[in-house]
Amino acid sequence: CIGFVICCPSSKRRTSLCICISKNVCEEKWTPRSLLAVIRLRLQSVNLNSQTFGLNSYTSCGIFPHLSEETALATVLFSRSLFRVSADAFSPVVRTAFLSSGFWKRPQFQQPSLNRLQSVLMSTAVAEADALNDLPRWDLERHFPFPSPHDSKVDATIDEVEALAKSFNEQFKGKLEARLGDAVLAMEKIVEKWHLTSSYLSLSQATQLANEEMIRRASSAQARFAKISADFLNFFKIELAALGDEEFEKAMKADSRLERYRSFLEETRKSKPFLLEESVERALTVRGPWAGTRTVTEFFEQELSKAKFKVEGEEEELGLEQLLSRLSSPDQSVRQTALKSLNAGLELNKVDKIACLSLNMVCGSWHIENEERGYKNLRSKRNLNNNVPDEVVDALLETVRSYGPSLTKRYYQLKKKVLQRTAGLKEFTWADRNAPLEVKGGDKVYSWNEAVEICLRGYKKFSPRMATLFQNMVAEGRLDAPAADGKRSGAFCSGVIPGVGPFQLHNYQGTKRCIATLAHESGHGCHYILSGKQGALMHHAPLTLAETASIFGEMVVFRDLLDQTGSKTERLGMILLKIDDIVNSVVRQCSFDRFEELAHTARSTGRFSVANLDSFWKQTVVEYYGAEGEVFDKYEDIDKLWSYVPHFHSVPFYVYAYAFADMVVGSLYSVYAKNSEGFEEKLIDLLEAGGTRDFVEALKPFGLDPSRSEFWKEAFDAYLEPLLSEAEELAEEIEKNPEA
Repeated sequence: CIGFVICCPSSKRRTSLCICISKNVCEEKWTPRSLLAVIRLRLQSVNLNSQTFGLNSYTSCGIFPHLSEETALATVLFSRSLFRVSADAFSPVVRTAFLSSGFWKRPQFQQPSLNRLQSVLMSTAVAEADALNDLPRWDLERHFPFPSPHDSKVDATIDEVEALAKSFNEQFKGKLEARLGDAVLAMEKIVEKWHLTSSYLSLSQATQLANEEMIRRASSAQARFAKISADFLNFFKIELAALGDEEFEKAMKADSRLERYRSFLEETRKSKPFLLEESVERALTVRGPWAGTRTVTEFFEQELSKAKFKVEGEEEELGLEQLLSRLSSPDQSVRQTALKSLNAGLELNKVDKIACLSLNMVCGSWHIENEERGYKNLRSKRNLNNNVPDEVVDALLETVRSYGPSLTKRYYQLKKKVLQRTAGLKEFTWADRNAPLEVKGGDKVYSWNEAVEICLRGYKKFSPRMATLFQNMVAEGRLDAPAADGKRSGAFCSGVIPGVGPFQLHNYQGTKRCIATLAHESGHGCHYILSGKQGALMHHAPLTLAETASIFGEMVVFRDLLDQTGSKTERLGMILLKIDDIVNSVVRQCSFDRFEELAHTARSTGRFSVANLDSFWKQTVVEYYGAEGEVFDKYEDIDKLWSYVPHFHSVPFYVYAYAFADMVVGSLYSVYAKNSEGFEEKLIDLLEAGGTRDFVEALKPFGLDPSRSEFWKEAFDAYLEPLLSEAEELAEEIEKNPEA
């Protein structure tokens, strides 16, 4: 029957055969799992509409009143999956098909629950996927109003942005004080259309870095947007910043609509001391896509995405993400071979040379702009964008630099001892930094479905609302999961604009760290959705708060997994994995910041070489992890590892935000663990605020104040210290009783 449906050229006969299948399901001859097998074949083989094989086929033969709940839900899933009905449209579809048939009037069923149906939909949509096969790809065209990146609708939208910007300039230039309210509302409309188009092209390019036509398309659009901004929009920031405090407050009082945008306006005005003349700002903006750093940084990302790495003893070369996943293998020889291949391959693929060229451009541009604009220190520009004072960031970095290494060394001494006992390690090298503790099933490759279920369970325990948002993201084709050639490395979540985003990019390899990444990026996604109420100008939180939801998402999933452990050894393995993540997010990211500091400082006096950057990298490793032989017996195959870190190029001095957020989340979770009552509501309120609150105001309801210099040391004590102490106690107990 399945075969006939797939091959049959007659739509009428297909319909008849589909009804035949429906009757088999009705009579319970096929289980829901069998039905899902049919669904997969149908999706892969035939493009049918709802008249041919959908809800109409089922309702027309009147089978709904006879189905079991399980089979009925699978049937709904079938129709939903086949016709890609969005979550928003799902409810009316269910009403039409189910309620009209009287299905839900049966006494054993209650009023249909949309959440229940969506849960079944989401969980079974990937039930048939193998561990690393059949991974979901995002469906951008489903959510954006463009059939493809090369469609004329993209150009038409850019033309519309240009027309709106030109009109904006004609209406408001020189008249901002008198018409500030109208100007802000008009600017918001421009930003919505601009970001809709630029985000679509950027996301399309992220999975097509080897596609030269796609790259040209995106870069051409960037150049157009830059010229539009330079010709028509730059005046807004300059004139707004130039308003005196009295004039600004007068304009605010004159138009009640403006109070909603106060945070956006005040943030914009903070740039006043660093703005140049309008003609200079225009020249910088219009030259950006042509002569700025973007071209070389994008070239670096493209070459990194295309790099292939030779692995000793294997014929097939690996991509970067595939190789990086091996650094967490339980097998030391696999880890060491992977690290050796990575370090050598970065040089063989000339990634180190391209990265050096890019960083010379980035650091040089950063240096001259800092001087010309008058920023106080290296990080002041980034700190201003993050809405955090220099002194707070300096206190964070100094605390991590002075206190972090001692905890790091203590942790890796423990890990070294555990791995020597459990895995028979003779020496502890950099390749063993992220080694997992060998426990039963510790080398398991998790399917995408398992990863989704683990994250969903963790989110549900903390926040049912965020769990529902996570379900929707998975069900609506917003995640691009597989590690593929020509795809951007790592992972990210793009918010786009309210009502359209978010979208997540992953390079899923089935490890526990990949599950943590899914939890992390989904936290970003929840944040974007919740902050959408603030509109296109204010839904983006500053970096210091933007990582809060993501890292909290990781934490709740980790705590849920920890609760599932069945032995002390398994619990120790989970805790070591979490401490790995904390050290990587806090100490390692601050060591990255230190590397940037060394590179930027060197660039201020001239160009640096690959050898200089190799040396800076080794210097930071010693500063934060100890000298060779102190903890790590060898620092072999590490000198080129700086060259694959993309943040150094695209967002200088971004990395401290990870440490900032991780420490804040550690403190937040301590508050939650002590008293969970009302905590979810407070956190949701923080996330809904988007970019309308600074970090001090945002964290005040939790009794936290990161502006205090002592906060960071207290965060270490409340966050990392308890986990490390528990790990040490467990390791001692297991050593005495290996069967524990």
